[in-house]
Amino acid sequence: MTSETVPFVNLDHMHDEIAEEVDAGLSEVLRSKAFVLGPQVAAFEQAYAAYCGVQHCLGVGNGTDALELALRASGVRPGDEVIIPANTFVATAEAVLRAGAKVVLADVDDDFLLDPASVREHLTERTTAVVPVHLYGQMAQVELIAEAVGPGVAVVEDAAQSQGARRHGRRSGSLGTAAGTSFYPGKNLGAYGDAGAVTTGSAEVAEHLAKLRNHGGVRRYEHDVIGTNSRLDTVQAVVLSLKLARLDRWNGRRRDAADRYAALLEGAPGLTLPRTAPGNEHVWHLYVVQVEERGKAQAALDEAGVGTGIHYPAPIHLLPAFSYLGGRAGDHPVVERQASRILSLPMFPGITAAQQEWVAEALLNVL
Repeated sequence: MTSETVPFVNLDHMHDEIAEEVDAGLSEVLRSKAFVLGPQVAAFEQAYAAYCGVQHCLGVGNGTDALELALRASGVRPGDEVIIPANTFVATAEAVLRAGAKVVLADVDDDFLLDPASVREHLTERTTAVVPVHLYGQMAQVELIAEAVGPGVAVVEDAAQSQGARRHGRRSGSLGTAAGTSFYPGKNLGAYGDAGAVTTGSAEVAEHLAKLRNHGGVRRYEHDVIGTNSRLDTVQAVVLSLKLARLDRWNGRRRDAADRYAALLEGAPGLTLPRTAPGNEHVWHLYVVQVEERGKAQAALDEAGVGTGIHYPAPIHLLPAFSYLGGRAGDHPVVERQASRILSLPMFPGITAAQQEWVAEALLNVL
């Protein structure tokens, strides 16, 4: 086949599909001047709550804020302990710290997802929440994690990479006490800038969140609690509503692309393909393989014009910013083994069969 350049991610296809409707929606926002918590925000919140199968959705400024506010609204207080997986993006740990709690790290299973047994090992009397991270597009075993921690501990889903995913028929963002998600542009449901949301089935949590995101109150100059300023822009709500209507179709294309990769790469030496865990419906935010000689493979793909990524190259306990936790190599062996081998291949709804064949050919050549 002819040489091809394959970007790691390409947002053009999704933007082109909604461009005209975005222009019309933004014109209405400019006409009305309702830039903050305008009617389009309320409409998106209602639509996304219904999509996730929960009663409440509150838009916030970004995914990190979403997790912090979800933790605070779920009862996490300064000095508490919150268990998170060691292989997550740093924002998960930052959110715990911003809520005033202590980060407690646990190991994961072979599918990169928080291991309920490891959660149980790290549970103490000071644990008030656990954050299962739905990594790469599929959901953690939330029901088993909730069973492991018991009814007195909040389960706050990190749903930033799993918009539209299901576990045993239930959507991401609907299984825990609350869930924080990110609408960063590269997500399955991405805004045109930073944006996020919290979903919850609890009216009490939702009421607290509504205050926390808006300086501690829902009415002007009434401040019931110490809050912050983290509100979803009306402009972003316009974009998100248009994309939400197409999300399932775009996720279907991601699944088709994942199936194609599996067929092209099956049986390759030194390569471990990702799988969908039992009970899950994957939405393939990322397609992450494991390669014995990752550096060599990544260099070969780069030379062939194929964009790749590593999500994430260093576990939380081995990052300099978290050295104060006293973590050492060997603390979380599954996470550490995966971190040295993971490689993310190009994945986006508009990726073509020819592009995937080029990726596979380049990878198979080096393997």
